Amino acid sequence: MDWWKKLRRNSLARWGAILLLLFYVVVIGADIFAPYNPYNAQVDGSLLPPTQIHWRSREGQWIGPTVYPTRQLPTDLETGLRPLEVDFSQPSPVRLWVKGDGYVWGQIKLPLPPSFTPVEIFPGIRGDRHLIGTLGPGKLNLLGTDEQGRDQFSRLLFGGRISLFIGLIGITISFPLGMVVGGVAGYFGGWLDVVLMRLVEVLMTIPGIYLLVALAAVLPPGLSSAQRFLLIVVITSFISWSGLARVIRGQVLSLKQQEYVQAAKAMGAGAARIIVRHILPQTASYIIISATLAVPGFIVAESVLSLIGLGIQQPDPSWGNLLSIATNASILVLQPWLVWPPAVLIILTVLAFNLLGDGLRDALDPRSLGE
Repeated sequence: MDWWKKLRRNSLARWGAILLLLFYVVVIGADIFAPYNPYNAQVDGSLLPPTQIHWRSREGQWIGPTVYPTRQLPTDLETGLRPLEVDFSQPSPVRLWVKGDGYVWGQIKLPLPPSFTPVEIFPGIRGDRHLIGTLGPGKLNLLGTDEQGRDQFSRLLFGGRISLFIGLIGITISFPLGMVVGGVAGYFGGWLDVVLMRLVEVLMTIPGIYLLVALAAVLPPGLSSAQRFLLIVVITSFISWSGLARVIRGQVLSLKQQEYVQAAKAMGAGAARIIVRHILPQTASYIIISATLAVPGFIVAESVLSLIGLGIQQPDPSWGNLLSIATNASILVLQPWLVWPPAVLIILTVLAFNLLGDGLRDALDPRSLGE
């Protein structure tokens, strides 16, 4: 376990792993960590700024963290501003583990088209408790509300489920394909190697962004945004394995000449067993590093597609379509709290994956394992 010790000594990789673990835990438990349902709108709550938390009453008496009901008044025609009206007569204490919107945590359904009956894999656990909330009519909007009056912090947490797991779905599909094709081509060689590598080269010439735009244009209109984007990811994953296949082929070409592979052949082991049990495991270090560095690519792709209107669409949240509001210049200037949180989370996630990938690459480098 020398590589593990070396990885733990890498402070940047360690912080990247901790940050990713934190992000995944929070988005998996978004039903609990988010104070409100991401689809519910607040009355007269459009484009509210982050809620101000008061610790003392207007008379100066200590009351602990408290918020007050707030709503937007009509736009002032002279100044162009939308003043806020705060009702100080209804203090709402901020508390932990409060009762709020009901939810079903952990429910899993197959994303089938609308004409099919949804297939429920796991019914989920029903609850109505949230990590943080208020006791009273006041709302705790930590990052304000969007143009529909929905809590931006809650939408940010729920949007992370798609943005973070889309990369895992992508590598789950593309990496096994790359490993199998590269392993078969490198082990058998000959005409099979030539055919498979020409196929890989054709796939590598397909421009990804143009393919995504074309796919988004021809997909059936009846699909939900989640089904639509999942289908795009599945399709593009089938062409993103080509680079991995070429590298695995090169490694297999050298590994199949090793003595332990020749010994397995002499003992009568079949080609499939030799590839799966003796050759591909020797490429595990490269595969792990490549997978870690490939996930950010899928996350960025989701963000770009949703930003230009080809990915997850409203009202379903994702970090990409939450960031798309930045295309509105007035919101960018007057409501910056709607723009910077998803941008910062995307940057931190991509950076954390890259730091972890660099740390794994250094730790699994055969030249450094003996140090």
